[in-house]
Amino acid sequence: MSYLKFIVTGIIFGIMFVKAEVISWYRIYEMFRFENFHMYGIIGSAVVFGIIFTQLVKKSKLRDMYGNDIIFQDKMKTWPRYILGGIIFGLGWAMTGACPGPMFTLVGAGFPIFLVVILSAIAGTWTYGAIKDKLPH
Repeated sequence: MSYLKFIVTGIIFGIMFVKAEVISWYRIYEMFRFENFHMYGIIGSAVVFGIIFTQLVKKSKLRDMYGNDIIFQDKMKTWPRYILGGIIFGLGWAMTGACPGPMFTLVGAGFPIFLVVILSAIAGTWTYGAIKDKLPH
């Protein structure tokens, strides 16, 4: 029962993705070919909302669900790893036609081939977990 809020949130998130056509391979294809503003508008809106929300959290001194302070770390020292991670993320997105967010939604929308993508994402996460101590951080 404690997971019910996460299930409901996921269902709402999936419905929003379908209605906004974020899971449409054609929309993603248009974005990577710079043919349409649709996806850039959605992503840009999310970035703006994220910036505003982050500033509100910083100014309000909000705490997490366990009562701990929310601490933001300076990422400027480690920006190259974020660039490399973004490139890998973008390549995966371009090859599969989906970012990690709508993978489950796509399976639910009737595209079972995305089970392969989900298994690949799990394998990649497991691999990173297995070798993360050997990587430069």
